[in-house]
Order: sequence, then structure tokens, then C-alpha cells
Amino acid sequence: MNHAEQVRHAGPSPLGESGYRTGLHWNTNSRARARAAEVIAEHRAEQTEVVRDAHLRFDWAAHAVRSPDLLRTVQDTIGGSVAVENTFLMIKWPGRDFPVPWHQDGTNPRMQLDPELSVAAWLAVTDATTVNGCLQVIPGSHAAGYLDHTREDSDAQRGKALGVQGMPDGPHERGVWLPLDAGQACLMDVRLIHRSDNNTTAGARVGLNIRYVAPGAVRSSSPHSPSLYPLTGSGW
Repeated sequence: MNHAEQVRHAGPSPLGESGYRTGLHWNTNSRARARAAEVIAEHRAEQTEVVRDAHLRFDWAAHAVRSPDLLRTVQDTIGGSVAVENTFLMIKWPGRDFPVPWHQDGTNPRMQLDPELSVAAWLAVTDATTVNGCLQVIPGSHAAGYLDHTREDSDAQRGKALGVQGMPDGPHERGVWLPLDAGQACLMDVRLIHRSDNNTTAGARVGLNIRYVAPGAVRSSSPHSPSLYPLTGSGW
């Protein structure tokens, strides 16, 4: 699949007009903070910023993707059969340059997700605030479908983030901040445009990103399909 073959997928969202939903929980506040302390202690020395496939590396993350409140809402959104397509843990360290440009979770050079059969989740492991790098979303931006994207100009060891082509970084006049307490979560349409700022506080900010899919959601750009992690149902 290249840009010419990319399906635009413009239209309404399973999550409603805004394209996102808050008010969900993946753990209690105290237990989430305890997991965050473990993550920070393990990665402080190397200042690791991105840990891929967190659900395969950490028991707590494997439990997090199955948390009842979150998983029930995911099933209500995309159907009873659910698998994890991808997770990654993001750590924004104090004083490090780590803004994430405006982007969409459901498309990259390797694959594209059907927005009717997939949904993205963002889990706050620490508190996520406007000063430590919580998400900013543009409500309703999913309706335009998938947009052209490009790699950011960066030499960061974590790699170059994929951003919406031609969209300047920084807060948007229609943007809405989504602060979350540790243990809370939000769901987003995989086409929803969102970003986050640097962490300007004295403590690390930790978040877990998850892409959930139903059978048939993944349109791969190569003969090799991603390794899915089934949680419920059949068809895998």
C-alpha cells in the first residue's frame, strides 16, 4: 500500500461527533502511580522515551489492555472480537525535547486501520496535565479521513515521529486538551488528529498507547501482517 492506494476513510466515527471519549478507567489511581514508579526507576538511567510492545514486556501492561471498563467500551465501539495490534509506552522526561506532532494513529507506511473496526486508547500511568504533555485533540477532525503524512525532522534516538503533512506544530485554535489522572483513559477514533507538548515539570510523564482492532481491520502494505494479540472473541 502506498499513498496512491491509501483509502481515505472519510466519514462519521463510532465514537460520535467529537471522535473521542473520556471518563474511562484502566486502574485505580494509586496502583497506576505504583506502576509509573516502577517504569521510571527502570528507565531513568538511559532516559528511554519509547518502549514498544509494552503489553508483551510488562505484566501490568498485559493486564491494562484487558482492564474491564476499557475493554467493555472498546467492544461496544468495534464489536465483541478484540485484539491488540500495537502498544507503546511513552515517557516524557523533565527537560527533554519530546513534543509529538499532529498525527493520526491509524495510518503509517506499513499499514492502515479501518476506522469502523479499530480504536486507539491512551492510558495515563502518571497524571497527564497541560504542563507535562497531555494530549491535545481536534474534535471532529476524523471526519476528513486519513491525510497525507510525513516524518518529522529530528535526530532523536527514539526515531522520527509521523505527522500530518503541512500541519504546523503547536496548539490549534480548535484544539481541546485532555488532562487525565493516573488510572484514567480515553478512546480516540484512529483518524482523530492529536498531539502533545514537552514536559515542563520536574517529574516524568508516562502514558500507554494501545491500538485495538476487530477482525479485518488491518490493511497491510506488505505480505507480512502484524502479529495480533487476541483478547476476546474469534476470527483470529
